[in-house]
Amino acid sequence: MEIAVVNISGKDTGKTVVLNDAVFGVEPNDHAIYLAVKQYMANHRQGTHSSKERSELSGSTRKLKRQKGTGTARSGDIKSPLFRGGARVFGPHPRDYHFKLNKKLKKLARLSALAYKAKDQAIYVLEDFNFEAPKTQKMVELLNNLKLNDEKTLLVLNDLNKNVYLSTRNLAGVKITRVSDLNTYDILDAKKMLIVESSVSAFEQLL
Repeated sequence: MEIAVVNISGKDTGKTVVLNDAVFGVEPNDHAIYLAVKQYMANHRQGTHSSKERSELSGSTRKLKRQKGTGTARSGDIKSPLFRGGARVFGPHPRDYHFKLNKKLKKLARLSALAYKAKDQAIYVLEDFNFEAPKTQKMVELLNNLKLNDEKTLLVLNDLNKNVYLSTRNLAGVKITRVSDLNTYDILDAKKMLIVESSVSAFEQLL
């Protein structure tokens, strides 16, 4: 797959890059994508939710009323789940939601996500660039030039650039990452992928 390289002004540079079919042209595996996204979201859960059971509540264990003869339902102590302020039955407790996937499956999921982006023509290749100083307005202008200002965009660099990172982190619709840190969730979450020219070869080496 051949894509034209554009500069930060949004103009064609006359150069093209070839996206390797072994990375961007595989047959997508939806189940692998599902598992990878499920793992990503599960591993980000804090798991700190907690509720109290009867034995953990403070309060009297005295039986509130006699068993029979009141004309109403029988009841135990005030900590019963049936009463306001009582315990919760089978409530949540702190737990770890992490689970593991093997490397081959996670790799297949990333390749599948990239294949979908390539198929949807949602990948742009940008000529290598740098900002002299961190400036959010510079990144806004870049996105406007590429007509991506209204799109959720993932900017993929080969190496982390401090000035570019600081210029991007204030923008809600833009996420910046390195090729080595790329994950399936980020690829699918973005509407468009903006790949700098120097990182194209890194995709082939990594994946």
